[in-house]
Amino acid sequence: MRLDPMRRLLLGPVLALAAAALALPALALDPRFTDADGDLVADTPADRAELVDPQVLVFAYTPVEDPAVYAKVWEGFLAHLERVTGKQVQFFPVQSNAAQIEAMRAGRLHVAGFNSGSNPLAVNCAGFVPFAMMASEDGSFGYEMEIITYPGSGIARVEDIKGGKLAFTAPTSNSGDKAPSAILKSELDTLPERDFEPVFSGKHDNSIMGVANQDYPAASVANSVLRRMIARDVVATMQIVSIYQSQTFPTTGFGYAYNLTPELQEKIKEAFFGFSWEGSPLKAELDAVRRGPVHPHRLSRALGCDPQDRRGQRCQLRLQLGSASRGSASATAPATRRSGT
Repeated sequence: MRLDPMRRLLLGPVLALAAAALALPALALDPRFTDADGDLVADTPADRAELVDPQVLVFAYTPVEDPAVYAKVWEGFLAHLERVTGKQVQFFPVQSNAAQIEAMRAGRLHVAGFNSGSNPLAVNCAGFVPFAMMASEDGSFGYEMEIITYPGSGIARVEDIKGGKLAFTAPTSNSGDKAPSAILKSELDTLPERDFEPVFSGKHDNSIMGVANQDYPAASVANSVLRRMIARDVVATMQIVSIYQSQTFPTTGFGYAYNLTPELQEKIKEAFFGFSWEGSPLKAELDAVRRGPVHPHRLSRALGCDPQDRRGQRCQLRLQLGSASRGSASATAPATRRSGT
């Protein structure tokens, strides 16, 4: 049966993860995992005694904003996930990326959406197996990192940040730390501590509110979060001025814990690809920022990839996100940058 536009998620290993894993040789799978098939993620245990089939499935969405915002948004999908899997499903309102990764590593989290920056760590340290991401029917996908300020701040361009403060979100965030740190170093030879004072807000919504309320002179954020907050009238467009927009990065990767039973893994994927998005609160929320999902082969061809290459190793997409230390790598992505945002 043909999928409607909102159901078309990107199948296969999330390209963001594959590229990031290839670009980060220093990060490898934890020794407790195996990767016999070379697909860059932990294999499902061959010994059924090592498999997990929980009565209650725990789901968590990347904590880019207040988790309370998303408990209601995901309610309809989680009810659908219950029907498809036959399991009770619980929404886990994680407060940080680190807590989300640790929850999966400890076996307390089974299905999740991890942000771009956390994908490599979640895969290598926690056994996360991503299989889908949101993308658009026209082949576009993801979000951009923007450096924002407020009107009258005296900051008209990125160079004006020197000597002042720049708010980041968390070290595990791509747009909230890794990407801006790499870009500032490579493009402007600008380093934290030496050229400006870095501060951490904890979350993208905190950074955006901090700029809107003029508590922070500038901040690096995911513009997808900014659009959602504007759509909900949390902040007004007149409160924000964007002085930099990066190229496009893949967005949240959805997946499951590596040691779930194969049968349950398939049911989880079935739930994601069979959900009726039309009229759902989840679609309404994502409509503020998405460009509609796409067929995986169409997106793969747009990126110059071989759709039959399971590992995505021929893809031109490269996210050199670096380690947790600032400015340790460059950040590049396909040239799908939009103007006027």
